[in-house]
This record gives sequence, structure tokens and C-alpha cells, in this order.
Amino acid sequence: MKGRLPEGARLERFRERLRLLLPEDRALGIAVSGGSDSMALLLLAAASGRPVEAATVDHRLREESSHEASWVGERCGELGIPHVVLEAEWAQRPASAVQEQARDERYRLLGNWAARRSLSAILVAHHADDQAETLLMRLARGAGVRGLAGMREVAPLPGRRSVPLIRPLLTWRKSELEAICSDAGITPRQDLSNVDAQYERPRVRHALAELAWLSAEHLGRSAAHLAAADEAIEWATDRAWNESVRLSPTGIDYTRSEPVEVQRRILLKILGTLGTGQEPRGAELSRMMSSLEEGGTATLRGVLCSGGRIWRFEPAPPRKQRT
Repeated sequence: MKGRLPEGARLERFRERLRLLLPEDRALGIAVSGGSDSMALLLLAAASGRPVEAATVDHRLREESSHEASWVGERCGELGIPHVVLEAEWAQRPASAVQEQARDERYRLLGNWAARRSLSAILVAHHADDQAETLLMRLARGAGVRGLAGMREVAPLPGRRSVPLIRPLLTWRKSELEAICSDAGITPRQDLSNVDAQYERPRVRHALAELAWLSAEHLGRSAAHLAAADEAIEWATDRAWNESVRLSPTGIDYTRSEPVEVQRRILLKILGTLGTGQEPRGAELSRMMSSLEEGGTATLRGVLCSGGRIWRFEPAPPRKQRT
């Protein structure tokens, strides 16, 4: 490596945040694609003194991906960091919702890797600009408080909830991460899908760049405030669950008196307790609540729900097989 590792205020800023998010000193796993964001994370982690390993997911959706993964491996070798390439396994190459399916496969592979290597957490390089884009994307879809809270610094890894997913760079701007790579003499790889207007995030990124009055820092601050509000609602939901929900061998009774958002979260918890484990979409939950408020019945995610003064929930009977 021709340049220098991060040092001084940059390095201390990273170390302090990582100490707060993950105090223990067990090995960390870093997801590194080869772009400027993840390469800066790799450099910061290498300089931090924490034990780290790196993985690159080759989604096998672009011709360049295997070369990019090999390039990351070479940079990790220069830094003395163990590196592995995790190859996506497609029964059939995705033809629609490509980025969503790639994300699911990426987290599946990272979760399996973390389990094999007994890693304490997976670090990813989402930053303040990513957070601003996420907030705008979810706002455009009409998301509620939980969605508008954006990405969390610490969250369960999708598909393997026992492994923490850590985002230590959420307060860093992309320009700061690019500067770290430049100082290290590294020219990051470019994934052209990140600027492809057929995908939602690149379109939002372009629109955000054209709105000088819209600040990524301020949007990130709003997301943090909404995350705090979300925690408060969760606290209220836990209290309401203890006071208003009764479990029995045959099902769950809910005597509701709470604000609507708390009711929604209690229903999600009930469906998660009795149902298939698949969380319903917001519109599905709203339709079910409307039906129960009118005293009707509904079946959702394997749960039979009955309205009235007390809402009743029990496992839905198995569907009759057609003969």
C-alpha cells in the first residue's frame, strides 16, 4: 500500500464509536465490496487495533465482480487481514427486484460466514449520505415512524438475528471516506449499478445531489430523532402488552385502549407469536385492523383474528386439501 493508514482525529473518532457500539474485543467481520465506503471502513478497522476479518460477496451478477473480489483480497493481504470471497448461489439468476434479492443473499452469506468464524459482529459501511437517501426513499413510500428512523447503528443481521450488524460510519460523509482512501493511495473499485437510474437508490442519490438546500447531515439528524421516538413507542408497547394482553393455551386476548401506533405494534407481536413468522405489510395490517374495529374477522399470516370489545387471536385451522 503506497499511502498511510488513518490516524489522529479520524482514527480516534472511529475507535471511540466502535467502543460504544461493541465494547468487547472479539474478532469482527467486515463486509468489503471494494468501493470507497467499505475500503475506508477496512482501513479504519485495520488501524484500530481490533482483530478483524474481511469478506467480499461476489453476487455473480456482473462480469467484473470476481475481479473486484480478487482485488479486495490483494488489499487485505497488504494489510495483513484474513479475507474470503463468498459466492452467491442462485437457483435462477434474478430478473426482477435484483438489488433486493442480492441484499438478501448477501446477508445470508455473511451470516453463515460469521457463524463459521465465530465473529462477534458484522460491520458494514453505510454512511450519512446513505442514511439521507434511505430516509427520502421511505418517506416517498409513506413509511411510518419505524421506517423513517432509517438504518440503525446496531441491528440484528437479517436472517441471523444472533449476530449484530454494526454501522459505525453513519455520521461520516462519503467525502470523508473517499479522502481516507485517497490518503492510503487506494483507488476504489466502481460498481456501475450504483449510478444506474433503473434502480431507486441511484435516482434518489442524483436528486439529492441537485438539491443544495437539502442537507444529508440534517436528514440524518431527523432519522436519529425518529429512532428515539421509535424506542419510546416500543417502550409504551411493552407496557401495554403487560397490561392489556392475556395469553391462554388456545390463543391471545387483547383489550385495547392505546393509541393506534401502539395497537399496530401489539398486533404485529401477536401475529409473530401465533403466526407463520412472516411480518405482514403495512396495508395488510391496516385492513385487518379496520375489519376488527367493525367487529369482523380476518385471517392473516396463519392467525384467525376476531373483533369486538376484546380482540381474540388464535392459530387458524389448517386449510382443507382439495380433492
